[in-house]
Amino acid sequence: MKKFLIVIPVLFMLSCSQSEKQENNKLNQLAAQYVKLGLTIGQYDEDFVDAYYGPDSLKPKTQPEETFPKDSLLAAVNILMNDLKDVSRASEIDSNRMRADWMYKQLIAFGERIRIFSGEYLPFDEESKQLFGVTAPTYEDDYFKTQLDELDSILPGKGNVSNRFQRLAKKFIIPKDKVDAVMKAAIAEARKRTLAHYKLPAGEAFTLEYVKDKPWSGYNWYKGKYHSDVQINTDLDIYIDRAIDVGSHESYPGHHVYNMLLEKNLYNDKKWVEISLYPLFSPQSLIAEGSANYGIEVAFPGNDKVNFTRNVLLPLAGLDTADVDLYFKALAIRGKLNYARNEAARGILSDEMSDSKAQQWLRKYCLMDDETANKSVKFIKKYRSYVINYNYGQDLVKDYIERNGGTAKNPAKRWELFGQLLSHEVNPAELVKK
Repeated sequence: MKKFLIVIPVLFMLSCSQSEKQENNKLNQLAAQYVKLGLTIGQYDEDFVDAYYGPDSLKPKTQPEETFPKDSLLAAVNILMNDLKDVSRASEIDSNRMRADWMYKQLIAFGERIRIFSGEYLPFDEESKQLFGVTAPTYEDDYFKTQLDELDSILPGKGNVSNRFQRLAKKFIIPKDKVDAVMKAAIAEARKRTLAHYKLPAGEAFTLEYVKDKPWSGYNWYKGKYHSDVQINTDLDIYIDRAIDVGSHESYPGHHVYNMLLEKNLYNDKKWVEISLYPLFSPQSLIAEGSANYGIEVAFPGNDKVNFTRNVLLPLAGLDTADVDLYFKALAIRGKLNYARNEAARGILSDEMSDSKAQQWLRKYCLMDDETANKSVKFIKKYRSYVINYNYGQDLVKDYIERNGGTAKNPAKRWELFGQLLSHEVNPAELVKK
């Protein structure tokens, strides 16, 4: 009788182990299908795949069809979503349920991007919900006017607030022959601060390149094996604050670190193949852009940014440090105007704003000069509702970390929570305060 009682638990454990193995195998098969499907879409939509560092065996074996196979791609998306839903419902393992749910939400975005590529458009907020998992708040003109009034009270001179801000800002344009040195100094400092909190993979590195004729100010092209190509757009003047902002956003602790930690912790350590594909138009981008923007504050909290700019970057650029405190105070107020770009995007995509009207709006409420406003409109027309990832994404990440104890008074906790966010498959809805 005793032998019989001993055998029962052993058989039960073997049964559980076999069940878990089958569940893992099924999910890994679906993850491979997810990657193959994303890479297939990317054969047609050149903006769809932002990064891929998985096996060559998952890449398409055939050339793309002459016409975009919208219906068959949407059918494949729906079949895979249903299979993942079945796995999620039946899963006995929390991590498997989480993976299945994460891929399911990503696939919602696959479907929406397929429709957009086919010329089918939803209203701005519905589109952003489908692509990025959230809907950004809207703001009326009065909100933006309040911020402009605050700026009006601190800016020197008289007249148009935007013009007065531009006069102040132009004192801090980095000379062309100093851009490389200033950018590298800012990135080196951001890296040093990041390494004080995270152990990054051995051999991690990035290349820095200066480019032109792009709709963005900076871009991180993640290549896998802990390497990135970071490009800085020199079409427009680069202001001293952008050295830290763009440098940190694209490298440390921004996109470069985010992609490395996902590759190290999920792809290499756990063999989760789905993470090797980064679809640009997906909820993953809200986490990526939001964390990259908030990472600037994590790395340079409080007055650290203005102090490092005053003590290191401005002398390196050969610029006067006078008015730097006023400039950063004005920048903080301008940061509250970021949501005005969302309103411009809503207007452009709904055909309620012409390009010229949108540029006028951006000059007035985002304090852009003519060239920057023109480039911003081009960005919106190409990337559409993607703009919400920068402002609303940042606010969601910031709120999530700070309400969980990662406040300015507890920087160690802030870095800890930030690192966790960079190392896991996170659905944006998980960040929204219930």
